[in-house]
Amino acid sequence: MLSAKTMRAALLATVSFGMMAGAALADGEVNVYSYRQPELIQPLLDEFTKETGIATNVLFLDKGLVERIAAEGANSPADVILTVDIGRLIEAKDGGVTQPVQNDIINKDIPAQYRDPAGEWFGLTTRGRVVYASKERVPETAITYEELSDPKWKGRICVRDGQHSYNIGLFASMIAHHGADYTEKWLAGLKNNLVRKPDGNDRSQAKSIMSAECDIALGNTYYVGLMLTNDKDPEEKEWAAAIKVLFPNAADRGTHVNISGMALAKNAPNKDNAIKLMEFLSSGKAQEIYADQVFEYPVLPGAKVSDVVASFGPIKPDTLPLVDIAANRKLASELVDKVGFNDGPTQ
Repeated sequence: MLSAKTMRAALLATVSFGMMAGAALADGEVNVYSYRQPELIQPLLDEFTKETGIATNVLFLDKGLVERIAAEGANSPADVILTVDIGRLIEAKDGGVTQPVQNDIINKDIPAQYRDPAGEWFGLTTRGRVVYASKERVPETAITYEELSDPKWKGRICVRDGQHSYNIGLFASMIAHHGADYTEKWLAGLKNNLVRKPDGNDRSQAKSIMSAECDIALGNTYYVGLMLTNDKDPEEKEWAAAIKVLFPNAADRGTHVNISGMALAKNAPNKDNAIKLMEFLSSGKAQEIYADQVFEYPVLPGAKVSDVVASFGPIKPDTLPLVDIAANRKLASELVDKVGFNDGPTQ
């Protein structure tokens, strides 16, 4: 049986699609299919409309976006796809629902490591996969991903599901840097340093650190910002206050980052307006609005981060092209199963 949340999302998608289908061919509009919640991208779209006079229609889905566009076929009203995670951008490309964009403005603003070589997707903001560490029990101020398998951390690490896309991205980057054999042994060592089976989400790892269940955890940077500013659930502010952010490998190759990004839909009926929106989203002004809203880092070099994100300290992103990471995601997933990562530590 569908959950109430799933039913509501499906209903909203159906209603939104009906509105968008009629508007798709109208002048002065652009249709956005988004995996990101509407409230997170609305300030961006409002600014775009203010500057250009082009109205935006948003269809939000929490899953099945690629399947939706593929099913709509040539009559799809989708113009621009907005999503998070390199895996979902690759999924859109491989699913045949994107088309290439060769645009000097976009290519100038977005570094090559954060865009598809063929122009079928572009990164807009990044988030670091960092270490949350107890302020009370972890004196270290620097760490590497490699040392997470060191026995000194035995019984001190907590983490979410190893198959979650955030972790698969990190594990895939380890394969890209070190190869499969090294990464398999590293994963086995990390598994045996866990205090329990992988569980929860990134926020709950911070909660576990506060409660002294573990001392360090893997988590995305933006969740720290969301927790620190969560007035609706002040308890999360306490979780965030208990941790410090360590940027792994800051002294060498840099910290693994993933992206939020955009792509031009294959059958975009408002292609000119879609390109205008993509040019706007790649601009420094838009990236700063976006990054401030979601506590992420703009991909445009030199663009300003929010004060909250700046308080974590400077990040040195790994320069490994995301296409190289994406190429290793399937193998990373296989290694997670091979070492029994989600079974937790071997006693």
